[in-house]
Amino acid sequence: MKESISAPSATTTPAIKSTTPTISAISASFETSVSPASSASSPTSPASPETPASAALAASAPSAPRGWALAGLSLGYFMVLLDTTILSVALPAIRSDLGGGLTGLQWGVNAYTIVFAGLLLGMGAFADRLGARRVYAAGLVIFVAASALSAAAPSLGALIACRAVLGLGGAALLPASLALLAHAYPEPASRTRALGIWASVTGMAMVAGPIVGGALVDSLSWRSIFLLNVPLGLVSLAAAYLFVSETQRQKQRGIDPAGLLLAFASIASLSYALMKSGAYGWSSARIVLALAVFACSAALFGFAEKKGKQPMLPLSLFKHPTVSAGMLSGMAINAGLSGILFLLPLYFQQSRGWSAHASGLALLPLTLPMTFGPIMTARIAARTGPRAPLTAGFALAAAGALLQAWSNADSAYAMNLIGLLLIGFGIPFIIPPLTAAIMSAAPRTLSGTASGALNSSRQLGGTVGVGLLGAIVSGSGSFLSGLHLALAFTAALLVCGGIVSFVWIGRSR
Repeated sequence: MKESISAPSATTTPAIKSTTPTISAISASFETSVSPASSASSPTSPASPETPASAALAASAPSAPRGWALAGLSLGYFMVLLDTTILSVALPAIRSDLGGGLTGLQWGVNAYTIVFAGLLLGMGAFADRLGARRVYAAGLVIFVAASALSAAAPSLGALIACRAVLGLGGAALLPASLALLAHAYPEPASRTRALGIWASVTGMAMVAGPIVGGALVDSLSWRSIFLLNVPLGLVSLAAAYLFVSETQRQKQRGIDPAGLLLAFASIASLSYALMKSGAYGWSSARIVLALAVFACSAALFGFAEKKGKQPMLPLSLFKHPTVSAGMLSGMAINAGLSGILFLLPLYFQQSRGWSAHASGLALLPLTLPMTFGPIMTARIAARTGPRAPLTAGFALAAAGALLQAWSNADSAYAMNLIGLLLIGFGIPFIIPPLTAAIMSAAPRTLSGTASGALNSSRQLGGTVGVGLLGAIVSGSGSFLSGLHLALAFTAALLVCGGIVSFVWIGRSR
């Protein structure tokens, strides 16, 4: 059972049909939903009312068309997410060309994930200190260069090293892009709408990655999936310099090398332990050592940030209930979503006997709403505030997970369809309002740090979800019994996320 759980974790991304968005399409979508006129006529979030200060900030927003700024930043985010989904379909071709066993291929995936997760927090702090546009541009240059080198990799070891560098570039891109969006859209209502478009890129990348990757691998070679990043990155870089204004640099903030190293050590060691526990077992020496490194480095990180004069992650940031609760909610939703996307393809293929292609098609009711839902739900959140959409989203996702927990090998697909639709429409009610609430609650001088912390918590939540649910299934008597228990646990976790969101997010100090 362990092999059936750990092996597909890097390769079971569903293959489903979509069209890769262009920068003009994203910009056109923005102009209709986040125009200055619409944001001026829409009421702001009750948790973040308009003030003279926010009006002044609006006046200082970029003079260039903000639609193109949003399009360029969204394209960079799309490129990072596409790289994580497009690789799965190329793994067999990579193995055939470069050699190496399953472990080598897993490291090709995990090298990116570990570096990406470990550096998100530190890169958010760098965006505050050096300027978010500088960090974003540097991340793009690194990502494009590493992509070109990956396409030319002569061996599997070289490809793994390039994937680690890609993780560095992606970690710089993600928090910096959120900080730039917060700077470009100081008005809470228009910011929420912009983040809705930005969040819809997640669904687009999930849908486009496997189908675009399969077409490139079949028609050209596996190396072409990395070359695809080069033109996308260059377009995003040009948009960043032409339409995105720089954030204020916090020059007084020093570098916190101890915090950076300890944060990387704690997140990377925990990610490694969770990803490899299925292959080696929780009692193996390497997993126990990784967990010990995590415990020690996490404790030292907390102590260093509390006592340091210029901490990378000021603990005062978490005094705001919206920020601290938002981190927990972010972990909960990513743990649930990643666990579901990990288990359901196995269920469709192992229990129902469907092909990988049929399993991908079966997941369309979950993934397709994530491509257009965030744009619509962001409008709702801009009018009502974050608490109601978050609570509704967690309730929908929990109901969908619970419905999936009742599925058996001979159950009608209609039950799966309804459950997947509930999850697919629940996720867009969570991500845009959650991101907007945290970015609005955090001080503008710490927007990059808050973004890095949110994405670190979400990335860690996804890793925890896959590791924990995989362990539940592995420890059960059969796959189906373990699946039922794991999905019931997921539903309970999502209910807890909804309760946390309803009680604390949007509250004052």
